[in-house]
Amino acid sequence: MENFEPVPVPEGETASCSSWAASSTNLPIMSTESMEIDDALYSRQRYVLGDTAMQKMAKSHVFLSGMGGLGLEIAKNIVLAGIKALTIHDTGNCHPWDLGTNFFLCEDDVVNKRNRAEAVLQHIAELNPYVHVTSSSLPLNETTDLSFLEEYQCIVLTEIRLPLQKRINDFCRSRCPPIKFISADVHGIWSRLFCDFGDEFEVLDTTGEEPKEIFISSITQANPGIVTCLENRPHKFETGQFVTFREINGMAGLNGSIQQITVVSPFSFSVGDTTELEPYLHGGIAVQVKTPKIFYFESLERQIKHAKCLIADFSKPEAPLQIHTAMLALDQFRENYSRKPNIGCRQDSEELLKLATSISKTLEEKPEVNVDIVNWLSWTAQGFLPPLAAAVGGVASQEVLKAVTGKFSPLCQWLYIEAADIVESLGKPEREEFLPRGDRYDALRACIGDSLCKKLQNLNIFLVGCGAIGCEMLKNFALLGVGTGKEKGMVTVTDPDLIEKSNLNRQFLFRPHHIQKPKSYTAAGATLKINPQLKIDAHLNKVCPATETIYNDEFYTKQDIIITALDNVEARRYVDSRCLANLRPLLDSGTMGTKGHTEVIVPHLTESYNSHRDPPEEEIPFCTLKSFPAAIEHTIQWARDKFESSFSHKPSLFNKFWQTYHSAEEVLQALQLLHCFPLDTRLKDGSLFWQSPKRPPSPIKFELNEPLHFSFIQNAAKLYAMVYCIPFTEKDLSADALLDILSDVKIQEFKPSNKVVQTDETARKPDHVPISNEDERNAAFQLEKAISSNEATKSDLQMAVLSFEKDDDHNGHIDFITAASNLRAKMYSIEPANRFKTKRIAGKIIPAIATSTAAVSGLVALEMLKVAGGYPFEAYKNCFLNLAIPIIVFTETSEVRKTEIRNGISFTIWDRWIIHGKEDFTLLDFINAVKEKYGIEPTMVVQGVKMLYVPVVPGHAKRLKLTMHKLVKPSTEKKYVDLTVSFAPDTDGDEDLPGPPVRYYFSHDAD
Repeated sequence: MENFEPVPVPEGETASCSSWAASSTNLPIMSTESMEIDDALYSRQRYVLGDTAMQKMAKSHVFLSGMGGLGLEIAKNIVLAGIKALTIHDTGNCHPWDLGTNFFLCEDDVVNKRNRAEAVLQHIAELNPYVHVTSSSLPLNETTDLSFLEEYQCIVLTEIRLPLQKRINDFCRSRCPPIKFISADVHGIWSRLFCDFGDEFEVLDTTGEEPKEIFISSITQANPGIVTCLENRPHKFETGQFVTFREINGMAGLNGSIQQITVVSPFSFSVGDTTELEPYLHGGIAVQVKTPKIFYFESLERQIKHAKCLIADFSKPEAPLQIHTAMLALDQFRENYSRKPNIGCRQDSEELLKLATSISKTLEEKPEVNVDIVNWLSWTAQGFLPPLAAAVGGVASQEVLKAVTGKFSPLCQWLYIEAADIVESLGKPEREEFLPRGDRYDALRACIGDSLCKKLQNLNIFLVGCGAIGCEMLKNFALLGVGTGKEKGMVTVTDPDLIEKSNLNRQFLFRPHHIQKPKSYTAAGATLKINPQLKIDAHLNKVCPATETIYNDEFYTKQDIIITALDNVEARRYVDSRCLANLRPLLDSGTMGTKGHTEVIVPHLTESYNSHRDPPEEEIPFCTLKSFPAAIEHTIQWARDKFESSFSHKPSLFNKFWQTYHSAEEVLQALQLLHCFPLDTRLKDGSLFWQSPKRPPSPIKFELNEPLHFSFIQNAAKLYAMVYCIPFTEKDLSADALLDILSDVKIQEFKPSNKVVQTDETARKPDHVPISNEDERNAAFQLEKAISSNEATKSDLQMAVLSFEKDDDHNGHIDFITAASNLRAKMYSIEPANRFKTKRIAGKIIPAIATSTAAVSGLVALEMLKVAGGYPFEAYKNCFLNLAIPIIVFTETSEVRKTEIRNGISFTIWDRWIIHGKEDFTLLDFINAVKEKYGIEPTMVVQGVKMLYVPVVPGHAKRLKLTMHKLVKPSTEKKYVDLTVSFAPDTDGDEDLPGPPVRYYFSHDAD
């Protein structure tokens, strides 16, 4: 047998292989040998995986069999991630069925009966020019010589029969080192994933989290020594972890040592014997030390009998083994009959149940056979649910990356994800509902029935955001036929952003030639290639109060479901408020690195997004930023603020000033701090002022030949030249030119000022610094001088305002912030940060990877099916996942709370009382109308933050005679106003009782 080598395909020819060889694309492949990581493409993913893992990945070869919907999902994700080479394998030809499961196939592929791997090859290769993608279509069976697999580090099997999986798994285990083995399948509404990375698999970083650092307040001289955190801040360490120490004063013997810890409390932990060390004085930082961990795996043959399953839904802990049993019965059914059970066939279902009962007895745990699971598996096994494939494909792809990098904890060893909630709510469906009709939706129809398929086709969906999750959602819509109805149905998508190169790593609908084109328009065009029947309306608008004339109540009420694909909380809160006001379902999701969440919000059933609030991000105290930085994050934020102040805020104020007056005629901080607080300064209690976390600064003397000093001067000069509109060339900023100028600069000797240094951590940064009379006189004098020397012409009275842009590597923004931050860090003896880390913190970059994005979007689409079908509360599930650990947790949604007023009158956040008025309707009329219609009299009426009527406020009683028009002052197009009312408490002295929103229409015909 020949070696498994890629055979290039001449342009315009079809690949044909006579042996285990592969066809490849004609796309240019960018070499990954000795190449630096392309940060413009991979920056968001680098923050997830780290450079070591990225470099390992860029040397890895992966073999992937099965180019159905699940295999394609995995291929997409791992090619976007940036492995070195991928071979895709499939022996089957394209079928109409595949159009509803495989997003890279088209009608021509079906008509020409192309091999599935060859049909998608070019599309997969286009996702990433750094990945070499080849295809093969030769048989893979019990007689195939498997030696060709030796060149791969990871084998992924989909749509492969179980006996062949076992054979390939045994082969992978027999190699040294073992080839990592993954198998995954979707059968209807059921899926399974299995991983085997060899007997022992070493992981260098199990979580991917930054090592924890905590400031120390005390260490006891004891056996064991007890370390207590500063100001009772929780350390979040775990027993058995290792820490190292630095900057301890007194017990210096601990500095640099590595100690295994035992947690004593959330604020303290014990280390080894400290009795022989010097007494602790002050200061010190404990830093977590990450250590490798060995994971142990068993073969597929062994794990079939003794399955270790990850439990995703703790309300059904027995389900994974029950599904495991049913799936094994399906494998046996296929071996016995060379087919899957027929849709709705009672005889096949009974046969599958017999097999499951027999197999259960052979398993070590002997799980109970769940008849419903077996019946629904039999009923839907011929089908394929694309969102389920997206979810499982995302998880499986992350396991591939773990296999080739040793980064993150692998799945040990089975995962079952199902969508049984979708069919359980259908009751007893008719078999005809699920039978094929000969179109692209047959695979979907076999899972959910024709009635729900039609409901999907007639949906009006509003998708807010077209980034990574947005692109994945559009793909799911296309495969599900959302918005394809002949008379009804439409997908509206909006996103104001243009495509950047960094988007291409996750937003798979975009290609390099789309850079700087609108996301929404481009994504809409790409989605139509997946399903030309889709009706899609793309917008470039932000969804915010300013666009409420476009996305008004009429627009929202026409939508069946709103789906957010946003990257910030405030935007989510706004969309949620609009959904609440218009009683629209909302599906929200988000990712951060390997973490992701989904949330279902259904009118009258669940709480809304705004019903819960995460704790606000901890702000860095102003005095810490200004004078007492203790961590690199503090110096980076300080440098970022300096950028905004010097190159954006001040130029903006300057331009604003000269817009009013049309012509002119009309870091010595360290020495100052030490002057205010000498090193021996003590507080009232006798303790040193300069102790952890406060660090005394050390003045830095400027050195011409110090690279950090030079970088700061060079980038500051570049940015100031831009701000002052001074033309310059690269030669002007060269080392020789700058050194020539700097050699003549004389630095003035420091003279202490009377400046007061702020030490109060609760003090906030002042909004405006008042200008003294002395400053004004100096400014006037300098302006007069400039006028007299003709240096204040109109062209001089304009400055360029720089907007911070983190992803342009040539604008000097990140370079300035890195240099400024590291100078300050050096001054305060803080470990500096490289440009890469500085960019993440200063740019507030959210780490991102395609795997978690795909998984989250698939889970959202599964919930969308339930919303479209009008399912009951019990069917909906929220999800939190972290693919790094890995953990996937499904939970019930938050049931809407009912608030009692009195006398049986109650309301929820979804209730809205309606009052119709007229032009001369007074506030008293409004109050009486509420009382008459709802049986309770309001005692207070509020519009937003404006109090319309509060009896205790002087003068408010007179307002009762005023018309609602006069009080509310609506715009001409405004038909109603939402008011908040409250009611008198049952007992004097208690707070007023809250009421629901009251929508007041200004006329009877306005509803």
